[in-house]
Amino acid sequence: MLTFTSLGGAGTVTGSKHLLTFNDTRILVDCGLFQGLKNLRELNWQRLSVPPRDIDAVVLTHGHLDHCGYLPRLMLDGFAGPVFATPATRDVAELILLDSAWLQEKDAEFANRKGFSKHQPALPLYRVKDAERTLSRFQATPLHREAALPGGARLLLRRAGHILGATTVQIDIGGKRIVFSGDLGRYDDPILHDPEPVPEADYIVVESTYGDRVHDRSDPVEALGEIIERTVQRGGTVVIPAFAVGRAQSLIHDLWLLRQRGGLRNIPVYLDSPMATSATELLHRHAAEHKLAARDYEAACNAVTYVRDVEESKALSASRFPKVILSASGMATGGRVLHHIAAFGPGHQNTLLFSGFQAAGTRGRKLLDGARETKAYGQWVPINAEIAELPMLSAHADSNELLRWLSGFQHAPRRVFIVHGEPTASEALRERIGRELGWPASVPLQNQEFEL
Repeated sequence: MLTFTSLGGAGTVTGSKHLLTFNDTRILVDCGLFQGLKNLRELNWQRLSVPPRDIDAVVLTHGHLDHCGYLPRLMLDGFAGPVFATPATRDVAELILLDSAWLQEKDAEFANRKGFSKHQPALPLYRVKDAERTLSRFQATPLHREAALPGGARLLLRRAGHILGATTVQIDIGGKRIVFSGDLGRYDDPILHDPEPVPEADYIVVESTYGDRVHDRSDPVEALGEIIERTVQRGGTVVIPAFAVGRAQSLIHDLWLLRQRGGLRNIPVYLDSPMATSATELLHRHAAEHKLAARDYEAACNAVTYVRDVEESKALSASRFPKVILSASGMATGGRVLHHIAAFGPGHQNTLLFSGFQAAGTRGRKLLDGARETKAYGQWVPINAEIAELPMLSAHADSNELLRWLSGFQHAPRRVFIVHGEPTASEALRERIGRELGWPASVPLQNQEFEL
């Protein structure tokens, strides 16, 4: 019997974990951390409904934290199988996992030193040594080349856009073909290739982050320039929480284009994220995975000042000269960007600019929803800065683009499973698939099992 179960990423945009079970074979597609609401984050500490030692392999669609960040914990709890991913995803995951582990260690250490944790002592979910051990389990899997999975299953990866190395996943197992969208990127993106079409599948598992929305099609470079210009005229600083892998590099490119058009003038741009700095270097290593000419991304990267050590970052927070600061994390859940929010959030002249999806319960979502104070490192910080958003900069396909990718299948699947979305977005996409494509679709609950 072949079954499908979402162990995470069902009813929420984080924690993606989708399990295929065929007889005694278990293959997990993605292994992400839950983020956002406290009740979701607490799930990271709970045992999975399937013992990790019984999972034979993991396949990663891409290297973002909500798709790979639980891997070290899975290994600590008994998983001993291979992890299949493209070479670029393996390199991205290395940055993400080592950074996640380091931050968790530092946060636990800080909480213990300051005594504000409810747990004595506060512990990280996993440590740097656990992340390093996890990386040894990766098996580099090229695009467009079939690979063997346990239990006689076959794997095929195709480009998904979204970030460097991201793929859709096709698995043939038990006489059925299941295709996972992972996180689909945008069509006609200036940096990444379009999501590739998939000709056929018996079952499709599709994300729905923006299943109920269509992105603004106005020029993102112009909109970015307008926000920066009005902030600078007030004598302020623009702080942009940016996902270190993907969004930071896109913003660097957009800011370079803005400067080429005569914008920004002499306003300095800083990238204050060691991980984002390393991720930018991956553009060189994986040149075939993006559309930029070497001279263009080198020029764009050279137009940014890279902030590497903590003292430089502190000096940046202390400076009141107008500037643009890109800093991780994208949903303002941790990292150096919190220090910049604490420094610049109280000032009316400044702007906090969000450029990607903000999950429910995250600091970014709360600020966009109107919160006028936020908690950082145990202290409440008043927020008087302008709060701005540029949703057209999102790396996620919108509702129209999701339908465009689904329309590329040459035959109707038996069923579509809609995951990785908040309930209203997933339900809107389910209705649209039924209305426009005539396909049966379901929105799984977490741990709900479906026989295929």
